[in-house]
Amino acid sequence: MLVDVQSTLEEVAARVRPLVGQGRPAGYIPALAEVPVDRFGMAVAEVDGRVHGVGDCATPFSVQSLSKVFTLALAGDVADRVGREPSPLAFDSLAQLEQDRGVPRNPFLNAGALVTTDRLLTRTGDAAGALCRFLAEETAAPVGVDARVAASERSTGHRNVALAHLIAGYGKLDNPVDDVLDHYIRGCAIALSCADLARAALFLARGGVGATGPVLPAADAKRLNATMLVCGMYDGAGEFAYRVGLPAKSGVGGGILAVVPNRCVVCVWSPGLDRCGNSVAGVAALEAFTVLTGWSVF
Repeated sequence: MLVDVQSTLEEVAARVRPLVGQGRPAGYIPALAEVPVDRFGMAVAEVDGRVHGVGDCATPFSVQSLSKVFTLALAGDVADRVGREPSPLAFDSLAQLEQDRGVPRNPFLNAGALVTTDRLLTRTGDAAGALCRFLAEETAAPVGVDARVAASERSTGHRNVALAHLIAGYGKLDNPVDDVLDHYIRGCAIALSCADLARAALFLARGGVGATGPVLPAADAKRLNATMLVCGMYDGAGEFAYRVGLPAKSGVGGGILAVVPNRCVVCVWSPGLDRCGNSVAGVAALEAFTVLTGWSVF
């Protein structure tokens, strides 16, 4: 079926308009609590490079856990220290980590992202800088850290501090805890738009090939997509797979990245979150997109 992507996005936006503003922003990060929940943007980057958008698709927002996708791609193999199973508990659960003796259940939980950040820091000496450089290369746009958001998150991120020390207590970090936390927080505080994020993640729809060449071997891109499918939406991953049927990763800034292999990457942003930390309007928009296009992995 031939799909007019721009018209589809406009139809999606109309369908989800009543949901925009529902949910709550990530209030435990003061700078994010101030973001108006009535914002909505959505962009699609096709594998041939064409980008379509609607609403606030060009407005930068705090990527938060969307950065975990790119950190994992750059960090290399972390299977010796991070699992690949979904978690039934919240993304910042200390109980889960203690139960698993310092081995995070998957790389998209906060604990897992701390370990992948540690690995990237060992590989590059500057994990946050490597992440910014990669995103700038893939988007051909300036990429930087929002210092205000980073400072806000650092001042209230007590659970992340606890997670990092617990991991270190089990001997699973190679770098000093404070250094790992600094790079992790700065990575989460990067600000990008839906359009730029969709471009940056196109390597996941192209079998590992990005704008400037290979990012990952095709087999590793497949595995990263599979991990997103089962783990990317926190303890709402099963419900999202049921409703949407795409590999995806959410962030508490209100963004969701979703991959349609061999076709496109979709990024949607709306700051109102559900109980799992996923965008209320964003999940609904992606469900509507797959219904209208017929595009899913199932």
